[in-house]
Amino acid sequence: MKSLEELKAIREKMQGQVGLRAQDADSTRVVVGMATCGIASGARPVLNRLVSEVQERKIDNVTVTQTGCIGLCQYEPIVEVFEPGKEKITYVKVNEEKAVEILEQHLIGGKVVDKYLLHTDEGK
Repeated sequence: MKSLEELKAIREKMQGQVGLRAQDADSTRVVVGMATCGIASGARPVLNRLVSEVQERKIDNVTVTQTGCIGLCQYEPIVEVFEPGKEKITYVKVNEEKAVEILEQHLIGGKVVDKYLLHTDEGK
């Protein structure tokens, strides 16, 4: 990178790819943890795969974004799904194949993929 213009061009290109666009009330937001621990665990390919699948399938009501530390390093890569009017869903130890399964079953089919959820010992 040699100039501010080049940096701006890269930023604009990445914003289009990552899906950073205005959200409407009916839009589902998918967030991938991209802190150091997430990246070290393989979050970048998960993010890239989700972005490309949403774009290729022309899924207009889903926005894929990234965030920093989610605070659950041992469960990385983490993907959180925020659907309007519903509780947040947290998927853990996600790889590219699991990401596609989550996309197909949950984001397209409307069925939460229980086997990849964060489970706690609450209620025991």
